[in-house]
Parts: sequence; structure tokens; C-alpha cells
Amino acid sequence: MKANLLIVDDEEHTREGLELALDDRFEVFMASSAEEAFNAMEAESFEVVLTDLRMSGESGMSVIDYAIKHSPETICIMMTAYGEVDLAVEAMKRGAFDFLSKPVNLEKLELLIMRGLNDRKLKKENQDLHQRLDKTYSFDGILGNSPALEKVLEQVKLVGPSRATILVTGETGTGKELIAQAIHQNSDCSRGPFVPVHCAALPANLLESELFGHEKGAFTGAVDKRVGRFESANKGTLFLDEIGEIDASTQVKLLRFLESKSIERLGSSNTIDLDVRLVCATNRDLRKMSDKGDFREDLYYRMNVVTVHLPPLRERREDISILLNHFLSHFAKENGFEAPILNRASIEILEKYRWPGNVRELRNFCENLVVLKRGMEVTPYDLDIRFSTNDSNEIDPQDTSSATPHLSVEENEKRLLRNALLQSSGNRTKAAKLMGISRRTLHRKLEKWPELDHR
Repeated sequence: MKANLLIVDDEEHTREGLELALDDRFEVFMASSAEEAFNAMEAESFEVVLTDLRMSGESGMSVIDYAIKHSPETICIMMTAYGEVDLAVEAMKRGAFDFLSKPVNLEKLELLIMRGLNDRKLKKENQDLHQRLDKTYSFDGILGNSPALEKVLEQVKLVGPSRATILVTGETGTGKELIAQAIHQNSDCSRGPFVPVHCAALPANLLESELFGHEKGAFTGAVDKRVGRFESANKGTLFLDEIGEIDASTQVKLLRFLESKSIERLGSSNTIDLDVRLVCATNRDLRKMSDKGDFREDLYYRMNVVTVHLPPLRERREDISILLNHFLSHFAKENGFEAPILNRASIEILEKYRWPGNVRELRNFCENLVVLKRGMEVTPYDLDIRFSTNDSNEIDPQDTSSATPHLSVEENEKRLLRNALLQSSGNRTKAAKLMGISRRTLHRKLEKWPELDHR
């Protein structure tokens, strides 16, 4: 569609001359005074306003002021007489895009208008990009714009400002610690410390001391007093990951803290009052564990004031391409390599893969790909044989991207090629395109495995 352009000049021959020159590229409107221009801008939107400076009645400066106030994106160009450069500069300070001296050079005018429209387009694209990024990167380090993730982030915004204990659930590798950090960042204790503890990484006899601290001589090897993680997290957030792994003794002490907001160091009877926000995470079903007697029911209910469930990556497939681009760029920059390029067919395979290790698996895959490929294009043929587009892990005979881990690499290659030839009815060019390889490479494969060629 042609851009709307308004010519404002009190000289009829000037208006008509400009209309004749610009009518083939723009939808031209005309006004003989500032007042007519104001009425036109009330009735119609204009991408470009071209106005004379000196006119009977109000000047072109008023036209520019009105246009910018009415629509800041409008490209305003001032036409001035020789010697009025100072006024033209003043017009640019007030929002005009540029100015031209009369008599107007029509070729120069067209170039100036096109430059202004391109500048406007770039600004609009940049603004849209920032809006998308604001939506995509709602919290630091959490990437995605899928409805499933947006639901989680909306919940984080709601529970963050509260003081309630939060239980974050989800499979291994989904990013539960990032959600805990987001809760901390959106809370009134965000200026305090964020202290993470991975409970499964510590033996039971050390975890209790790690969390609550100990006095000198509290047990064999306690040669000095130790401040525990609870005290370190005072005025902040303590994040207990894999909370389902803690032993019965630690569960009792944790329950006491939730009830009294106080702790005692091992080997001491002195009570220490603390102001700590507790966020816990688990990949286990604590409800079932409590039913079996493996987890205290009263502690479960104390921790489960608010539950935030982080969905697995297979339930937020819209985020996979965003994560792939981010991690490939990150590891390429970190290693000083050029980021590999995933073609569309490869992205489709990766978007359909179940990612049992979730974001952690995808992150490791990207690091491996950066180190091995170094800027090369990644085709379906390059992908690891573990990637399967079928959720049941069964091979679809019509799916050229399917591979199965119990076969050797060569057997998988033959299977992929056979499926591609079947799907393309033996057309080698189409088969090569389906596999994401060159026709020459496909020919070499068929020379190696002539039994696949049924032409």
C-alpha cells in the first residue's frame, strides 16, 4: 500500500507540482494552510507531512508541532526559503525529520522521504523486537514464550511478593532453581542473599550441620564453630533443592523452623530467630512419599503452602527453538567459535524430540554441537541417533527423521535414506532435500548401499 503524504503550502502551483511528482509513489493529500492541515490530520493518518515554513496564517512550524503531537512517528519535512536555515534547524529540534531549501530538488526530496520511511520502519521493528524480548525473557535466565511457561511466570509474579513457603515441582533439568531465583527477585527480600542447597549432594550426617550450623566440639571433627545455610540466608531466601531426599532427623528440624522461624545450631541449646524465606524443590511426589511414611505429612503441608509446577520441555515445545538459539550463541561466544546453523528440518526434529533430560539435556546438546560443528550447517543427517520424532519411540516408516538407538549409526543412516526414497517415490533430489544433505552426498550413499536404489 502507498504511504499517505500530506503537502501543506499556500502556493497552488507548488502544491500541484509536488503532487504531480509524488503521486505515482504516494497517496497524496493537499492543504493550503495550517488550519486545513490540522483538519486533514484529524480525519486521516499520514506517514509523511511536507510543509512550507512561511504561509499566510499560522506557519509550518505549527504544522510540525501538531503532526508530532498527533503522531510522533510522522516524518515531517520542512521546505524553507534560502537563508532560513536557522529556522529549519529549530524545526528539527522540535521533531522534524529534515528540511529542504526552495526551489525543491524533486529527486532529492524523494530520496529524503524514502530515507525517512525506512528510518520509521527500522524504529518500529526495533520497538516490536524489544516488546517480544520483554515477553520472551520475562525473568532473568528464564527463556521462552510458550503458554505453559507464561502461566508459571504469572504465578511467580503473584507469589513472589508474599512471605509464603513455596514448593517448586518438576522433572529433573526443568530449571527449578531458576524459578526459585525468580521468586526471590520478585520478593521483598530480593536485596538479601539467595542461598541454594542441593540436599541430595550431601550425606545425611553432613546435611544437618550444613543447614543449621554447629558449635565447636558438637561432634567428632567439629574443630570450629560453623554458621549454617539458614543463618547465611537471613533477610533473604533459602532454596532447598531435592527436598525429598532429606532424612527424618533433618525433617524434624526443618518443621520446627517453619513453625517457629528459629533454629538451634548442633551442640547448642540457644535459639536463633531468623527472617528467611524458604523455597523448596523436588522432582518426586511428596504426597505419595508421605502416604508411604517416607516423608513427614505435617512437613509436607507446611512446605506446600503454594506449589509452582514447572512443566517439562516436551510440554512447552514452542520454547525449544528459542532455547536452541540462545545456548548455541552462548557457547559459541564462550568458546570463541562461530555458532552452528540449524536448518529448518533439523529444528523440526529437535522440536519433536521428547528431551527426557529437559533444558539441561538441550543445553548440553548445544555445547557439544558448538564444539564439534563450529559454524557449519546442521542437517538431520548430522543429528545424534537418539533424536526421534515419535513420542512412543516407535519408528514411523514415513518419517525420514526417525532413528532408533538400538541400531548402529550405519543402520540408522540406511533406514533414514530408505524412508526418504520411499517418501519421495525414488526422486533423488527430493530425498536429498528431505534428509537435509546434498544430492552428491546422497549419490555417494547409494553407491555404498546400492540395494536401497530401486530405480
